[in-house]
Amino acid sequence: MEVAQKHAESPSLRIAAVVAVAFGIATLISGGRVLFGPESARVAAGAVVPFVLWFNFLAGFAYVLAGVGLWRRDPRAARLAAAIAAATALTYLAFGLHALTGGAFERRTAIAMAVRTGVWTVIAALACKHLGCRKARS
Repeated sequence: MEVAQKHAESPSLRIAAVVAVAFGIATLISGGRVLFGPESARVAAGAVVPFVLWFNFLAGFAYVLAGVGLWRRDPRAARLAAAIAAATALTYLAFGLHALTGGAFERRTAIAMAVRTGVWTVIAALACKHLGCRKARS
């Protein structure tokens, strides 16, 4: 118990929580601007890939929820972070297939998805290390 408590108090988990919330808010603002903002925002976004845009926007809510849970040291947040990392990687893979089959896209989308996948993989790894990712059996 002492080792688990020591890990749970790690400052890296607090940093991950803050990054997750900030990343989530930024994602909601940027995605919301393109989805619901003025025409100029959609034009400035260029060749968006709709399923990537919607995934990222909706994931922004999960980012904030995971970040709050990590701050509170809730083990469910570790599982959510792992799910976000996996879903982001799958969306990135689908984006790659879209690009390889000739679909229109912006280079910055490829870069952003690589960053998202990397950030959430690191957050999930930290969260699982400190809080565990397996559901406790009754």
